[in-house]
Amino acid sequence: MKIAYILNTYPQPSHSFIRRELQALERQGVEVLRLAMRPSGAALADPGDQAEAARTEYVLQAGAVRLLAALAIEVLAAPRRFAQALALAVKLAQASDKGVMRHLIYLGEAAQVKQRCAAEGVQHMHAHFGTNSAAVAMLAHVLGGPAYSFTVHGPEEFDAPRSLSLEEKISRADFTVAVSSFGKSQLSRWAPFGKWDSLKVVHCGIEPERFADPGPLPQGPLRLAAIGRFVEQKGQMVLVRAMAQLVQHIPDLHLALIGDGEMRPELERAIAEQGLQRNITLTGWLAEEGVREELARAHALVMPSFAEGLPMVVMEAMAAARPVIATYIAGTPELVLTGQTGWLVPAGDETALAETVLELSQTPQEQLAAMGRAGRARVLECHDSAKEAARLAAHIRAALRE
Repeated sequence: MKIAYILNTYPQPSHSFIRRELQALERQGVEVLRLAMRPSGAALADPGDQAEAARTEYVLQAGAVRLLAALAIEVLAAPRRFAQALALAVKLAQASDKGVMRHLIYLGEAAQVKQRCAAEGVQHMHAHFGTNSAAVAMLAHVLGGPAYSFTVHGPEEFDAPRSLSLEEKISRADFTVAVSSFGKSQLSRWAPFGKWDSLKVVHCGIEPERFADPGPLPQGPLRLAAIGRFVEQKGQMVLVRAMAQLVQHIPDLHLALIGDGEMRPELERAIAEQGLQRNITLTGWLAEEGVREELARAHALVMPSFAEGLPMVVMEAMAAARPVIATYIAGTPELVLTGQTGWLVPAGDETALAETVLELSQTPQEQLAAMGRAGRARVLECHDSAKEAARLAAHIRAALRE
């Protein structure tokens, strides 16, 4: 079986779950053509991401002339199909705030994708995210390319389902994947009832062998780790404000903020204003090995997000046998069980977050270690990337048979 992965920007430092899924499929004998619209603008610290970038074809790098030529080929070869795809592109534009020109570019990308799939003998296309990558896959299918499916992660798709024409994409897809039961429930809000059976759950996964021998909880002062892009929805500012409360009770508390992004200057100012430079370190993006090293030094992971899909960082912390403090949002309660694998707190409540960290600091080391072991068992059972990739491959094969 040969498939194409249709992606917007790939690889990305924060999207290692796509790389793991794709490579797990390849290890199971599936051939995968990587078609991304553009490369990442971020520096790729992880060697795995660097290797993926070298194997990925970038559609927009072909240039405007090549996209126009691809469109001309489609007009001449199948004018009726092209007219249908053009009408669909305009329909998507009318629902969106991106405008017609952007969607005509998507149509040009789709023509190039369709032709590359034909040249490579691709049998099925799978897109990640219900945004422009799913639009390109859908338009490529209307132009005569293979059938498609796509994975919706959230929260972006759930924030703007109408402007993303989510119902249209689901209706035309062979099947649509959610990464959690919560995500499937949100897709059910926009899928026609007749398409409900085409909604599947395939979890993002971790590679258990990379967490084969997690170390014990460290001795010494309490250390926390938080991982994610520095953007509003990740809630790091709430965590900084909680830290200002916590250092009054735990002066030697330390937090590693792992990641980077547009909010970094604001976070640095807030840390300085609160006098927390000694207590909070901004590490920048780290390779996977560096993330595992930070988790090994931490007593717990803190995820203060306002909106998520199903957070990979929580899975990685649980695989490393670390308890987790996370916000009670989206699919997170499917991972974190209060009192068993960690704690859940209300999103945006810095005082509740501070009180929970204080509770963690007063919890016996043996109990924290037991939480870590329970979390590890849970994530290895439900979020093994090889098992989840096999589940996705089975859905694709079933779609091809039908």
